Amino acid sequence: MRGVGVGPGDPELVTVKAARLIGEADVVAFHSGPRGDSIARRIAASYFTDDVVEELLVYPVTTGSTDHPLGYHGLMADFYDESADRLAAHLDSGRNVVVLAEGDPLFYGTYMYLHDRLADRYDTAVVPGVTSVSGSAAAVATGLCRHEDVLTILPGTLPVPELARRLADTEAAVVMKLGRTFENVREALRQAGRLDEARYVERASSDAERVLAVADVDASTVPYMSMVVVPGKDLRADDAGRAASSTPAASAYRRAEPAPSVVGEVVVVGLGPGPDRWLTPEATAALAEVGHVVGYAPYVNRVPQRAGLTRHASGNTVEVDRARDALELARKGERVAVVSGGDAGVFGMASAVFEAAETYGYGDVPVRVLPGVTAAQAVAARAGAPLGGDFAVMSLSDRLKPWSVIERRLRAAASADLVIALYNPASRSRTEQVARAREVLLGERVPDTVVVVGRDVGRAEESLTVTTLGDLDPSTIDMKCLVVVCARGTRVTDGGQVWTPRFVD
Repeated sequence: MRGVGVGPGDPELVTVKAARLIGEADVVAFHSGPRGDSIARRIAASYFTDDVVEELLVYPVTTGSTDHPLGYHGLMADFYDESADRLAAHLDSGRNVVVLAEGDPLFYGTYMYLHDRLADRYDTAVVPGVTSVSGSAAAVATGLCRHEDVLTILPGTLPVPELARRLADTEAAVVMKLGRTFENVREALRQAGRLDEARYVERASSDAERVLAVADVDASTVPYMSMVVVPGKDLRADDAGRAASSTPAASAYRRAEPAPSVVGEVVVVGLGPGPDRWLTPEATAALAEVGHVVGYAPYVNRVPQRAGLTRHASGNTVEVDRARDALELARKGERVAVVSGGDAGVFGMASAVFEAAETYGYGDVPVRVLPGVTAAQAVAARAGAPLGGDFAVMSLSDRLKPWSVIERRLRAAASADLVIALYNPASRSRTEQVARAREVLLGERVPDTVVVVGRDVGRAEESLTVTTLGDLDPSTIDMKCLVVVCARGTRVTDGGQVWTPRFVD
């Protein structure tokens, strides 16, 4: 069996190899909607032999509802099983089978579901085809992406906020699966500030090809076989096409330029531990007013995209660099939000912003810090009230301070009988700190000291474990956890709630 891509529409874009295999096939299979009109067959029909056996595989539905007990995906799984059985009968009889696919077989192609079912039983191969993305880019006749631009291919079925965020976060984009989703895609483009540059391509490379500005398209006329192309703009390139470096490392120690007459503001915002309901109204209002949001990518991703908002996402170990970038934007008159998970002032970006301002000479740029619900509060609330008495908050990360300092502080807090909330307990590169911290704490606390481990609190995968210091398994702790080591007087109710008295007994 051969899965053969036949390109986006123009029969002359069928590859030489694809044409040869189609001409040699005993059986040619192709899919269609419920009306039985196969686009793949129309593209490749001129390569069929007169005696070829044609297998039309008709989707039971393409839109709408179904009464299948497992819903749409259950119905389609049954259809693919039945289609695979039909082709298997030909293969068992020794016939060569070619399955046609518009564009490329493994790029959003239906062929892959047959491949999954048959490849382990028969000799199979895939012949790539010109994708619809390539065909649409050629129709627009504009450079799609240049130099280090990122190209993102998105399904139009994504929710509008998510689609808008992803469109704003990439240099170039292609949005597929239009039809009924078109108005949502157009709204996402507007929110992302990409509407003016976006182009609509219908039936790329075929005789019916159309190219329009997305803003000018009548949504009622949009077929499924269409897409939106958003070309990237290489703003770093000079007239000769040479891209200049703009990485943080290249400018990490550059002093700030003299201040212009108009200075904006940096607002440092704590987003809370996860759910939107834990984002404060004050933070929501601030995020609605700024023109830029800067931060670690997973936190930037939590800020809804809207028209006029520019996103600046970066990695997890460049806090001062991104703080400096935010201050530079504010110095140019922009209003900028720097975002952190939890509370920005608790092992978050607030200190990094002040550090960058002091180091690089941005002392004149206004900085505001807005509080957020921090992980210690969230885990404590889920557990009961383990922070009801005196407590300490510590980070086990030794990236910015030596382990000897962490150990000394752990021992001091433990000997003082403080409840200790431990942030950053582990990561992919830090796997021993929890075990070492446990050994230090056991030197000051009894093994039956109550310990609370909160993981992904506030999210769908949330879990809460109440154990003891002696039974704590360090291998179960990762970066998504916060560990609360309780005091001698901390109690656990019959219902499993943990609380620390306000008094010492």
